[in-house]
Amino acid sequence: MGQLIVRNVEDEIIQALKMRAAQKRRSAEAEHREILREALGPRRTRRTLKDMLLDMPSVGDDADFERPRDLGRETRL
Repeated sequence: MGQLIVRNVEDEIIQALKMRAAQKRRSAEAEHREILREALGPRRTRRTLKDMLLDMPSVGDDADFERPRDLGRETRL
């Protein structure tokens, strides 16, 4: 595996990296690797909600899922 040295990074960026790493309970180096992996690694295709809904099997009739009409509750004034 190769190594990467990054020079002339602003102090604010280094501090933000260390804070982000600490929040995830990992080293700044491990967090740096994860950021690079997310940014440059192979794209995982995320399924959209539309795709998931279209993949759902068609079961039952609409009447099977009807709810009784809610007329509210009786109140006394």
